[in-house]
Amino acid sequence: MLLPTFFILSVLGGVGLCKLYEDVADLPGLHYDFVIVGGGTAGNVVANRISENPHVSVLVLEAGPSNAGVLDSEVPFLSTEMFLNPTFSWNYSTTPMPGLNGRSLSYSRAFILGGCSAHNGMAYTRGALDDFNRYAELSGDPGWSWNQLFPYFLKNEKWTPPADHHDTRGQFNPRVHGTDGPIFVSLNGFSLPTFEQKVIQTTKELPHDFPFNLDPNAGKPLGVSWVQSTIGGGERSTSATGYLAPKFIQRPNLDVLLHAQASKLINVKQKKGKPSFGGVEFRYGESLFVAHASKEIVLSGGVIGSPHILMNSGIGAHATLSGLGIPTVLDLPSVGQNASDQPLMILQWAVNSTETFDSITQNATRFAEGLAQWNASRTGPFVDSGDMTHLGWSRLAPDSPAFSVHADPSSGPDAPHLEFSFVPAGETPGNSMSIFIAVVSPVSRGSVVINSSDPFAPPLIDPGYLSNEWDFLAMRDGISLAERFVSAPAWSGFVGEMTPNLANLSSADLETVIRTATTANLHMVGTAGMSAPGARYGVVDPDLQVKGAVGLSVIDASVVPIVPTAHTQAATYAFAERGADLLKQRWGL
Repeated sequence: MLLPTFFILSVLGGVGLCKLYEDVADLPGLHYDFVIVGGGTAGNVVANRISENPHVSVLVLEAGPSNAGVLDSEVPFLSTEMFLNPTFSWNYSTTPMPGLNGRSLSYSRAFILGGCSAHNGMAYTRGALDDFNRYAELSGDPGWSWNQLFPYFLKNEKWTPPADHHDTRGQFNPRVHGTDGPIFVSLNGFSLPTFEQKVIQTTKELPHDFPFNLDPNAGKPLGVSWVQSTIGGGERSTSATGYLAPKFIQRPNLDVLLHAQASKLINVKQKKGKPSFGGVEFRYGESLFVAHASKEIVLSGGVIGSPHILMNSGIGAHATLSGLGIPTVLDLPSVGQNASDQPLMILQWAVNSTETFDSITQNATRFAEGLAQWNASRTGPFVDSGDMTHLGWSRLAPDSPAFSVHADPSSGPDAPHLEFSFVPAGETPGNSMSIFIAVVSPVSRGSVVINSSDPFAPPLIDPGYLSNEWDFLAMRDGISLAERFVSAPAWSGFVGEMTPNLANLSSADLETVIRTATTANLHMVGTAGMSAPGARYGVVDPDLQVKGAVGLSVIDASVVPIVPTAHTQAATYAFAERGADLLKQRWGL
């Protein structure tokens, strides 16, 4: 490793530190109108929007530390270092998965203010418009449709020029982007022209399989596009740097407490014949405290944290809870179920070029020079993630064998089955390029469940990768498409040996390779899924209130019923923006 995995610039510097509480004893009190559990991607959105009204008080409980001064989070190129750093992760592992030949995987979730927005690969992709129209249909609420949610995408986003200020004409569509939101979005600000030109040339040579798409965030992502990322001015943009910027965190009615891990909801009473919780129990240091909410508790603990807290609080499947000695407050069997995630496989080719990110990460001198340039001017290779330059989205062929085992699981004809990330780097010594293949319309489902009455014990996490044959067959088709991509004339003389070497493998051997190489894409949703009012399944109603409860809502990625055909942060921001509006309407704020 070329640098320590994190570096604190200054305990007094950084964004928003002036109003973050590091010690529970410094809080002005523990009674608030609204208590938000989780200062992650969604939680900080809700905190910002509710506290716009000066007449209500808001407390955010965040289990992790501050994001201020964490260089690995701030510098886009160090995102891999951030991702691998156990200090800023819950360090979860999955259960063994039959679809992966019994393998268990690490499943990283952020443990830092800003949540996964401070910890992820920063790709900004919204998904297909059909995804959101399906959410509207499933929930019975047209407010979740693409057209009605689109203003929330714009409200969240501040499109900004890339760090190198290159001419971006023909690389995105400005008409589908916001310009006044808290979260910066931009194109890459450092060019590897040889690789980039070959990707674009391939869209001309193989236009049927890989057409060029000016902007996937217009709701029709099929094709190959320039990558867009939550980066501004060469720095990562997160819910903490955006929604908790100094002008927001200084509001007298908004408090954020760090190092506060919520365990369960307590002080249950009956209101209108339904349970209502008056407080959130949390651990600070070795002691337990209670934050009281007079109006509403909002769970924004994420796809693992929110169902974990619900079950610890007696909300979940009665059989599971009673088996652990937890009294059932609400029998909601869907809590923790319907986990929907995207399996990922990586193919790599040696390349006949030194114009790769490998030439920086594998060279201590160039690495130090790149970091010094970033520190001096916020320019150079460190302004980008050091990952993909382009993304591609494809549907399976109509005669794919996958459709013989399951009907098309995608949300519509403009929604992809597969995503390809085109990366001028690899995972082995030397210069490489990689194609990351993700099945983005999976059939497989998993779960997050507790197996202990200890609220601080980690839950059992099962993404269910490749448990349905359709997903395996789609991944196999994805490999063929990736090989076709590098077979284009543009790559002649540029690419060499592929890893893993799949040439001349039997069908059985190829299946073994896929099931032993597939890994986590970390895009899980659905564990507190939204459904129509009165539905006998689901966890929250379309207004994101927990079914059968009063004064309790969930606003984060866990409420999204089915994973969008995208990286999930853009959808999470949009869901949080609308969720905050619904909450404000509920309370007349």
